Amino acid sequence: MAAAVRGAEELELLERLLGLPGGNKYGVQGERKVPVLQTNNGPGLTGLVTIAAHLVRRARKEQLLGSSAEEKAVVQQWLEYRVTRVNGGSSKEDTRTVLKDLNMHLEDKVYLAGNIFTLADILMYYGLHHIMVDLTVQEKEKYLNVSRWFNHIQHYPGVRQHLSDVVFIKNRLYTNAH
Repeated sequence: MAAAVRGAEELELLERLLGLPGGNKYGVQGERKVPVLQTNNGPGLTGLVTIAAHLVRRARKEQLLGSSAEEKAVVQQWLEYRVTRVNGGSSKEDTRTVLKDLNMHLEDKVYLAGNIFTLADILMYYGLHHIMVDLTVQEKEKYLNVSRWFNHIQHYPGVRQHLSDVVFIKNRLYTNAH
């Protein structure tokens, strides 16, 4: 089973993707290992989404948080889903539910927020990577929309970095024709 990208590592990947200089001090707190960013001026920031949004603003790439009020709300919705359902789920059933939800949502969309690449796509990709690596070819075919989206995101410039490339078979090796 592939190791999950969590907390500090995920935020370091995001820093590199955003072109920010590294060197932030990350820690974790509590049983669920919630990420914490130690800041030079004032109290630390707590929580994956809070820190990620802070990094996006520091990089002056606010478009990753959505442009319109509706886009911003959709991005926030998927960021919350990532933290509560993807991070919160641990059973095979939880994983199937997440993949099913995403597969339905992505049926007519390129990205989670519609037609724009956002922070939600980045963090969902990092959160799902360890799951997608372990899926069989048949499972990837079952969640075709998730597979299409995931493959697109992993090839988005700067996103994948050192994470393993998840292979998707594009051509069926068999047919039902006789």
